[in-house]
Amino acid sequence: MSQSHHPWTAFYDPSMRTKIETAQYRTIGDMVSAVSHLYKDQPAFTACLPNGMNGTLSFAQVDEMSDGLAVYLRETAGLKQGDRVAVQMPNGLSFPVVAFAILKAGCVIVNVNPLYTAEEMAHQFADSDPQALIVVDIFADKLTQALKGHPIPNVIVTQVAEFFPAMPRGIVRLVQKHWDRTLASITLPHIRLPDAIAAGHQESKRNDIAVEGYRGALSPDDIACLQYTGGTTGVAKGAMLTHANLMMNMEQTMEMISGVEKGREVALTALPLYHIFAFTVNLLGFYYLGARNILIPNPRPLSNLKRAFENYPITWMSGVNTLFNGLSNEVWFQDSPPKSLKFASAGGMALQSAVAERWQDVTGKPVLEGYGLTESSPVITFNPLGKTRANSIGIPLPSTELRCVDETGNEVPQGEAGELTARGPQIMRGYWNKPNETAKTMWDGWLLTGDIGIMDKDGYFSIVDRKKDMVLVSGFNVYPNEIEDCLARHPGIMEAAVIGVPDGASGEAVKAFVVLHNATLSPEAIRAYCKKHLTAYKVPKTVEIRDDLPKSNVGKILRKDLRQLDAAMRDAS
Repeated sequence: MSQSHHPWTAFYDPSMRTKIETAQYRTIGDMVSAVSHLYKDQPAFTACLPNGMNGTLSFAQVDEMSDGLAVYLRETAGLKQGDRVAVQMPNGLSFPVVAFAILKAGCVIVNVNPLYTAEEMAHQFADSDPQALIVVDIFADKLTQALKGHPIPNVIVTQVAEFFPAMPRGIVRLVQKHWDRTLASITLPHIRLPDAIAAGHQESKRNDIAVEGYRGALSPDDIACLQYTGGTTGVAKGAMLTHANLMMNMEQTMEMISGVEKGREVALTALPLYHIFAFTVNLLGFYYLGARNILIPNPRPLSNLKRAFENYPITWMSGVNTLFNGLSNEVWFQDSPPKSLKFASAGGMALQSAVAERWQDVTGKPVLEGYGLTESSPVITFNPLGKTRANSIGIPLPSTELRCVDETGNEVPQGEAGELTARGPQIMRGYWNKPNETAKTMWDGWLLTGDIGIMDKDGYFSIVDRKKDMVLVSGFNVYPNEIEDCLARHPGIMEAAVIGVPDGASGEAVKAFVVLHNATLSPEAIRAYCKKHLTAYKVPKTVEIRDDLPKSNVGKILRKDLRQLDAAMRDAS
């Protein structure tokens, strides 16, 4: 069936393209340079700290700085086209400069969660083999341990208030150093980000080097990003996303967002830019539109967002269910909701209908839900503005096909549940160095999502269940295998199993069931152990100590039985 005959196309806006043949720009670097020239003197990014300090870069400044860093990476650091560069930083002015520089240089960005433990960092570094690491200084205390088994030849260090005016930057540094005591001493050889940019500019002038040469050697099908995900098996894998994948998905998504005005929008980015939804939609999409992007380094507590809403006319924001739920319950937000807001978009986890209704009541504007995966760059579906349906993930983007299939891969009748499979220009090339894992997830151009869904008579889709055991904590994927492996390394634990349980604050929470070697080990001690080895959102919120765990006849621990047991206990309480 051709896409024009899919039922959901009837709900496309008449003014939008129903099919996008090719992206407007060949590569992300081409887009950045062209858009920067178009909006050169307008503010592109403003980093807004909770203490009121802020800094802003124009489109021209972002372009000029990223050019300098691109030359540094290629000429001074000696990186080649296709080399990986790990980036580990929260939202801030450094992020777009660094990301665009890597992509202009023809290198591959590897987004790394800055909250990762040294063990988690080491695993991702070993798999992606980066030739450079760009890291924020407040997290650099883990570098020595993380790089012990896999040294990275080039380390560039930035700071939270990088590119702020001198006075607020100095104040922030003093507070970090003497009050918060968050600045770690860095013993590894490194260079500061502004110095690397300056060195790149000097090299460019000295040898008449043009960044356009790096971009010109690239193909749209070259890899732009390795975005790590646990996929359907729980094994950490890097999804290979090409320039074409990301550019097409950006244009597909922007096509669905009616009512935006180029050069006039103000977007609030509270989601971390290292998360694929924020990377594609907030970073790339709103740069493409010439929007001003208000970057929030840390949205917790939610009062950290207060000054951003007070000081800037926010017209659009993205978030997860927990963010919208939390803001709707903040007194300061209820008393003064953003008057300039046009709409908000939700991704990363299911949007609860009660939260969507409350958000509409408080702001007077809708929150639109979409659906996607890291492997699809990430957006597959979106609820069209004015045609939103409750409890639905919306309709497929232009040039995207979505179907529900049975266990044999055959499409099920409309209205029946089946595994969602997607095909389109945003689907990844495959997993980095894991052809067997790629073969399990992709078939004949179709991506097997692992999620069970239903298409209604009009072509709107909804998720009814997740096939995989993944736990979704505040929009972040948590994989039981990883936590179970961590627990199994504790000398006092004999067996462990992990499931997700409903949680009002984060959507789901991690719960661990353990059988002990050491009967004196307490749940609190187990959680404390996990905090040393896992990022905070992966740490079990509750630990239940048991005499045994349910198993199959071959000895496999049955997580589904534990889920049923936990549900029964909650129903009885």
